[in-house]
Order: sequence, then structure tokens, then C-alpha cells
Amino acid sequence: MAAGDAEIDVHGATDSNAGQTLFRFLRTAGRAAVDYALPPRCPGCGVIVGEDRQFCLSCWSSLHFLDGPACARCSIPLPTALPGGAVECGACMADAPPFDGAPAAVAYGPVARTVALRLKYGRRTGHARLMAQLMARPLAALGRSEEVLLVPVPLHRWRLWSRGFNQAALVAEALARLTGAAHDPHLLVRARATAALRGKGRRERERIVAGAFALAPDARARAAGRHLVLVDDVHASGATLRAAARALRRSGAARISALSWARVVPDALMTSNIFDFASLDSDIGDERTAG
Repeated sequence: MAAGDAEIDVHGATDSNAGQTLFRFLRTAGRAAVDYALPPRCPGCGVIVGEDRQFCLSCWSSLHFLDGPACARCSIPLPTALPGGAVECGACMADAPPFDGAPAAVAYGPVARTVALRLKYGRRTGHARLMAQLMARPLAALGRSEEVLLVPVPLHRWRLWSRGFNQAALVAEALARLTGAAHDPHLLVRARATAALRGKGRRERERIVAGAFALAPDARARAAGRHLVLVDDVHASGATLRAAARALRRSGAARISALSWARVVPDALMTSNIFDFASLDSDIGDERTAG
């Protein structure tokens, strides 16, 4: 009886191995068929590439990674490395933002813009993982992942219903999975809808977003003593990030930072380091891209 049982076990194991081999073969064949019909394409220009979420050489070379000297407060790139410790730009010394550090993965340009818009309006939700992969490095520079709580910049419910998703929340979730950092997509809420900030002056942008954000009812219990990192897709004027950070300050957090996929940076940095980005904001209006 024991010998018979042993024989049955051997046959069962053989059948199981054969089934696993067949499953792997079918999966590989199926993937090959899908890749042939729908090959991976560069998220920047659409040419065929070797792997999913991979840029072609031309688009990759055109990305400007923001990993050089930067302002210790707002993370705007500085033209040259300066001796000594942390250095703040003139704008932050004149009017410090309500966060400590606001790095971005890349400078806003044609490829970075296309990726952001295809996620936001083209429903290419897989681009959130691509963006998170390149945002993981500046996130690590802000602090240890186990000490960070990622907080996506929220959409108002009307915009969320019309779009179907919050692109910042998708990026924050992908970052959390990639780095092990905690994330809380409901800590901050959009208390009221706001007009698009595109084309508005600095004071008008600040007025539009003033009071637009509020804390969730139990936010203090969830955020007190934590290092909160606001996550957004594009950092342009910074009005939205500043308004969101001011709301988070009431949570009792020990530290507040911001992190974006792309940052609008002037082609030539002014010697006074006083910047005013009037044309864009993280709430890009109805600008859309095909594909």
C-alpha cells in the first residue's frame, strides 16, 4: 500500500511538472503574440522599444534629470555648486514656501510633458509606474522610505468623477509599491473646485487656490509627527503645492516636503534666483494630447 502511494505521488508530481511547463509555454507564447500585435512603445514618441515603460534612446537623451545643485528649500536648480551647507535661492529667502524640499525627477520639456499629459488625459495609467521609477531617487534624497508618508495632491470630486482617476494618486501608489513607503490618498481633500491657473499672475494663482484644501477629519491621528511628502505630476508655479502644504501644516506633521515628476525650470536661471512661472501649474487646464 505504501509503495502504491509512493508511485501515485511520483505520477502526481510528474503531471504537476508537466502542467507547469505547459503553462509557462502558453504564457510565453501568449506574451509573444501580444508583443507582436501590440509591441511596447516609447512613452515619449511612440516608437517600438524592447520593453514596457522604456524610453527610446532619443527621448531618454532629451530628458534633463534634476540631480544637480539645488535650493535647499524649494529645490529649484542652482547654476553652480556653492561652498558650505544648505543654500536657499533668493525667492525662498524673501518668501519661504511651507515645505522643506520639493525635488522633481526631470525638468519639464517635450518628453516629460507628453508622459504627463498621456497619463492625465490619454488614460495611459501605466505611465504612473514609469514616473514613479524615476521619482524614487529624489524621494530617497528626502528621507528614509520607512519614515515617509506619501500624500497625493487631491482632485475635487467633480474633476475626479469626470476623469475617473487622480493621476497624482496613481503615481503615489506606484511609488509606495516600489519603495515600501506608506501612502495615504485620503489624508488631504479638495474642499472646493478651483479655476485653472494657466496664464494667471502669481497673486491671482495664490488667491484661486487659497483655502482649496482641507484635512480629513482624522488626519491629525494619521499624520502627527510624520514626514509628509506631497506627490504631484507637474510643479510649475508651485501655487497648488504651497496651498496643499499649508493645509498639511495643521496636521501636526514633523516635516512636509513635495515631490513631482517634472519641474518647470527657466532655460537661463536669473542671477537673482527670483522666479515667476505664470504660464503653467500642476493643475494644467484642458490641454490634451492624442495617443
